[in-house]
Amino acid sequence: MRNFIRALRFAWPWRFRLAGSVSFALLAAVLWSLNFTAIYPILKIFGPGENLQSWVDKSIDQCEKQIAGLDQKMADVKLEALNIDKEADAEGKARIKRHLSAKTVKVEGELKTAQDELFRFHIVKKFIDNYCPTDRFQTLLLVLLAVVIAVVLRGLAEFFQESMVGSVVNRSLFKLRNVFFRRAIHLDVSNFGEAGTHEIMPRLTSDIDTLGGGMKTVFGKVVAEPLKAVACIVVAAWISWQLTLLCLILVPFALLILTRFGRLMKRATRHLLDGMSSMFKILQEVFQGIRIVKAFAREPRERRRFHKASREYFNKAMWVVTLDALTSPIIEIMTVIAMSAVFLLGAYLVLEKPTSILGIPIADQPLERETLLQLYVLLAAAADPVRRLSNVYTRIQAGCAAADRVFNYMDKEPKIQSNSESLILERHHKDIEFRNVCFSYVPGQVLLEGIDLDIKQGEIVAFVGKNGCGKTSLLNLLPRFYDPDHGSILIDGIDIRGVNLRSLRKQIAVVTQDMFLFDDTIFNNIAYSHPKATREQVEAAARKAQAHAFILSDLSNGYETVVGAEGKKLSGGQRQRICLARAFLADPSILILDEFTSQNDPEAEVYLHRTMHELRHGRTILLITHRLHTLEVADRIVVLDEGRVAASGTHLELMKTCPIYQRLHDVQQKRLVA
Repeated sequence: MRNFIRALRFAWPWRFRLAGSVSFALLAAVLWSLNFTAIYPILKIFGPGENLQSWVDKSIDQCEKQIAGLDQKMADVKLEALNIDKEADAEGKARIKRHLSAKTVKVEGELKTAQDELFRFHIVKKFIDNYCPTDRFQTLLLVLLAVVIAVVLRGLAEFFQESMVGSVVNRSLFKLRNVFFRRAIHLDVSNFGEAGTHEIMPRLTSDIDTLGGGMKTVFGKVVAEPLKAVACIVVAAWISWQLTLLCLILVPFALLILTRFGRLMKRATRHLLDGMSSMFKILQEVFQGIRIVKAFAREPRERRRFHKASREYFNKAMWVVTLDALTSPIIEIMTVIAMSAVFLLGAYLVLEKPTSILGIPIADQPLERETLLQLYVLLAAAADPVRRLSNVYTRIQAGCAAADRVFNYMDKEPKIQSNSESLILERHHKDIEFRNVCFSYVPGQVLLEGIDLDIKQGEIVAFVGKNGCGKTSLLNLLPRFYDPDHGSILIDGIDIRGVNLRSLRKQIAVVTQDMFLFDDTIFNNIAYSHPKATREQVEAAARKAQAHAFILSDLSNGYETVVGAEGKKLSGGQRQRICLARAFLADPSILILDEFTSQNDPEAEVYLHRTMHELRHGRTILLITHRLHTLEVADRIVVLDEGRVAASGTHLELMKTCPIYQRLHDVQQKRLVA
């Protein structure tokens, strides 16, 4: 519930709009109860030959006679009190005094009730004489017209209330989604590797939608429906508070049932949302790896896997539906039992004319049948909002479960902070030093150990080694995608953990192996690294990356060609060159290239090597490659083996002194010969 309350606070900026919705809900509740008070005059109109004028006059006469009779009773009681002194027995006097005292209280209560009733009838008479015609049919038309007007006004009030609540909830969810996305996008890279996007996407979509349903329930039904019920109960209590109170006896039992169902619903909804995440995971894996699925004809296996996850989700969803469906009938049964008891008791009071049952006062005076029917209609009108509220608690608990999932992710703090107040790393010559760097993705499973390495500004350094030796992981530490477990990385003698993170990353451009492109135009993909770049700057970067020619010749729309999801409309080599152009446009002082020519033909590779030599002025270039041709552009080659620096030097030096490099070179040569 704590996280759900946090979600409700997102509506605070629109509190005045919420206050307006409450006002409209209150107006709708008042009109709701007034609509049902029309049953009393309608019953009187259909009475035995009386119009409302004769009925109110007759009622006033009866009240006056009743008051006169009660005045006479009070006088008799006072007379009896004067004769107490004639009683000789002291104990008898005390008993008579107690009796007369109780009788006096009873008569005074009846007298006050009758006087209040007379006062009300005088007010009603004034209204009837001024506004109601004497013809009964015309009076019925007037009453029904008033009911229709009240229903129209109530409909307008409910419309504005629902509209304002919907506006507040949607604005709150809009703000919450943006806050969630802002928090998620600033988390460490490791969070996306561990949880995967299949854990983030449901929280950002279905979970927030479920949370929105709970918020709308709180601001809508939780406000509007109780007001309707309370308005009807107030009018019913004005008619007979004793019978009304009897109808409310089952409320604590109903609340107990709702609480139990709500807890079950919260757990069931949490399992349901987890099942949705599992389906997202399967969909993401299958659609991203669809070529592998089809290449190995594994469609049946994936269908079975999705069918199993979908079946589990279906079972969890049906349990939620069952809980939600059970709540309303149970509450309705309890409501019918309570109202039936009240109606039977009221019917007894009308037929037998008692004012108490088993010594318990039930009414100040005998009830009329019209009054009983009016009371029953009001209680039934109060029961309808209560019935609608029966699934409110379960919906709120579903919202609570969604809020827990959303805020549990939002509360994650990145280990790598942006250091906005720290030293700004200016662009100038950048010497890089890895000092005793140790790193592991999983505690206890060391990937890099004791890395000591100096890289001078302007150097082109290539990193080679077997797969899994830590090449990519080592260079991922430089832009602080991860931080080393021990040791430090320094740029011009400054530990990168002590500088502003944004200023550090502005000095570095990365071209990764996955060659990711956005589903946008080629121009926008290249300009992603420098959004304010001009057309000439983008084209110049494309020329350096050997991409300008194919963009103009092979693509019908040139730079305005949309590349499709993840650049699937382009070949691997084309995607790679566009990623290179994006990196070149950033004009970084440190350029990290991970297998940057692996997808290109030999001719393009030669031109890219020339570009590397042109770009080396004023910047440091770090390469990860297995290709011998690429190693030729490097000033120095660093050999990694099992997380350590095995050797460092030029190609010729390593061929003489490093057995590991010799083996890698021999394997490459054999592959080329083959």
